[in-house]
Amino acid sequence: MKIYPFSAAVAWACCVLTQPLLGQTADPAASPRTRAVLAYIQGLVTRHDKHVLSGQFLSYAPRASLTLPEAIHRESGKWPAYIGVDYMNFDRKRVDTEAADRVALAYWQQGGLVEVNVHLPNPADPTGRDGGLNDTGVDLKALLAPGTPLNAAWLAELDAIAAGLAELQASGVVVLWRPFHEMNGGWFWWGAKPTADFVAVWRHMFTYFTQTKGLHNLVWIYSPNRGDNAAEYYPGDAYADIVGIDAYTDLVDAEHVKGAAALLKTGKPFGFGEYGPHGASNPPGTFEYPRFAEGLAAHFPEAVFFMAWNEKWSPARNFGSRAFFSDPSIITREDLPPELFK
Repeated sequence: MKIYPFSAAVAWACCVLTQPLLGQTADPAASPRTRAVLAYIQGLVTRHDKHVLSGQFLSYAPRASLTLPEAIHRESGKWPAYIGVDYMNFDRKRVDTEAADRVALAYWQQGGLVEVNVHLPNPADPTGRDGGLNDTGVDLKALLAPGTPLNAAWLAELDAIAAGLAELQASGVVVLWRPFHEMNGGWFWWGAKPTADFVAVWRHMFTYFTQTKGLHNLVWIYSPNRGDNAAEYYPGDAYADIVGIDAYTDLVDAEHVKGAAALLKTGKPFGFGEYGPHGASNPPGTFEYPRFAEGLAAHFPEAVFFMAWNEKWSPARNFGSRAFFSDPSIITREDLPPELFK
């Protein structure tokens, strides 16, 4: 891997410029522990080694387990710095938080960070295939019309999610919260909508969770799919803490991961909300994962986190995980400051 120069003067200047932002959260009432976790992530931007948090997505509710992190540990002797769970129960076509929360709490108690995702069922028709996840034609404005059946269904869905996040808050867990992922693509019911409508729905969730539900343990992640329109749905600096791009590709460079430059202009910590080799379907499991670290160093040195997706996108189901997790840039659970969890 090519080593890039990083002078002490540059490091000092970066620290001076970014220091006022450390711990500054979108939620003004964020808990001290939430501020500490975000400050740690923000501080990674100025480091030239141990600056990329390694993540591993587990599975959807209720199948979340530590099988993949355990396989990574057997191969590499390292644990991912954070794990991801998802509140969607595709069997029951509804939000289901119990198993995901249990695994998330266990990883937090072992000194690892936690991300929560949710492949939201369509509140207009959750009885469809996969809970209506891939439905089209959903009017986002209608979700926010008070007193309507659709608004009531949407609020019930938010309440179910908030209950799971509240359980984690009560247990002292800071959640890297990644809602409405890949909103710039047209494959989920909330995706490829008029930008003003999407921003209104994001901001409504933010206000509902932080003010109505009193959730102050959330680090809010804006995570579009790669593409030239990646930044078009950004909800604003007051409604997001970090930004990530979703990319499924063997080639980790600007040509194959479009949109990163626009996200970096937000000034928020940047990374890969989802990463998987090959493509979005049928990965062969033959990827040499050190290539991902090489791509980050050469083309995305600003990146401070990534979430490897599960199944054959995972380092546990490809090659080179020992070398990858030993790369000087990669942060594993063993590298995290213990004081974040106290």
